[in-house]
Amino acid sequence: MSITKRRRLVATAVAVALGSTALAACGSSDEDGGAESGPVSLTYWTWTPGMDKVVDLWNKGQGKKDRITVTVKKQASGDTLITKILTAHKAGKAPDLVQAEYQALPTLVSNDALADIGKDVGDAKSKFADGVWQQTTLGTDAVYAVPQDIGPMMFYYRADLFKTYGLTVPTTWEQFAETARALKKKAPDTDLTTFSANDSGLFAGLAQQAGAKWWTTSGDKWKVGIDDAATKKVADFWGGLVKEGAVDNQPMYTPAWNKALDTGKQIAWVSAVWAPGTLTTAAPDTKGKWAMAPLPQWSAGENVTGSWGGSSTAVTTDSKHKSAAAKFAAWLNTDGDALNALAKEGGIYPASTSAQLSGAFITPPDYFSNQADFYTTAAKIAKTTAPSAWGPNVNVAYTSFKDAFGAAAKNKSDFSAALDKMQSDTVADMKKQGFGVSE
Repeated sequence: MSITKRRRLVATAVAVALGSTALAACGSSDEDGGAESGPVSLTYWTWTPGMDKVVDLWNKGQGKKDRITVTVKKQASGDTLITKILTAHKAGKAPDLVQAEYQALPTLVSNDALADIGKDVGDAKSKFADGVWQQTTLGTDAVYAVPQDIGPMMFYYRADLFKTYGLTVPTTWEQFAETARALKKKAPDTDLTTFSANDSGLFAGLAQQAGAKWWTTSGDKWKVGIDDAATKKVADFWGGLVKEGAVDNQPMYTPAWNKALDTGKQIAWVSAVWAPGTLTTAAPDTKGKWAMAPLPQWSAGENVTGSWGGSSTAVTTDSKHKSAAAKFAAWLNTDGDALNALAKEGGIYPASTSAQLSGAFITPPDYFSNQADFYTTAAKIAKTTAPSAWGPNVNVAYTSFKDAFGAAAKNKSDFSAALDKMQSDTVADMKKQGFGVSE
């Protein structure tokens, strides 16, 4: 089958929600031939710190009982890992299990690298919020992975400095802009926050919250909507704040950014649930002075957030033991002991809703010891995560974002034009790869 035809068939499967049948030829869990008759050895590629210790729990417990042994092979994350998986798959030598970020799943599925494990993960779906589970099905009847960790977005702010400057925590984006301007009038050298053009995942999450659907399918073709109305609204909002100087335009995760947070030159941060770990390193002198609140909304009374980060556990089509691998993937991301170990050893925020209010998440992060309800609030926010719509070339869109928005932020020029560039670059790449794209 030609690459073009195969990719169009994948798009069709996504569009009509027939993934569990139309993609069966790509490798379903039924290829195991039923229950395993002897010891099974599985290989798992992952970047999560301490995963070997978590897997030890399986190997000494449920895995020993089921005669299924898992070996962890530590890997790099991001595009590096996806490229390695696809290279191994082309040679028919991909590992049994892989950790994959949600936005990478369409790329792996469109290359026939992931198996449908829907029949082998039991009632796993009931353990996750609908918006999270949807990311592993791609809107089809198939299940291509089990959610592992998530990154619901929220608003972090210096509670002490908000009080000093007489500021109110914004509940809408309009209020957010007004707060940024009010702060500038009271303290011209201080910024509410910064727009970081280095962080495509942050922008994607903000667009997701606004209702964006960057990739969808129609018939046998993909439709790219990176320049849709929701995303344009987000781009224009932040572009306007940067142009007028109401917020900073410097990238995050630099020594200068760290210093701004630690000295009170920047007093708020739009981030995700994993922010306490970053703040601990970036702004150690301000421990106990920050607070967390839900993300501002586009309309008063709304209650929705975006997602920045998160990953899943998937089974490859090359695995000769798909059912066994799927059983481990389900255990890893739904078993209480496994999830507590993942939180302790890997520092993850679990996708499983029950785990978000137990074990390591009963008490607040040390950095936020002053906010006893930190994880209770985080769990409520996580349930409001908007559905995502990822496509097969997220990496290209993200690279284009950094280039186009990087220049626009630096020059304080039109963000809308940068968004158009991001759209055109993504569409051109999809056509080049042989995907059918509707205009």
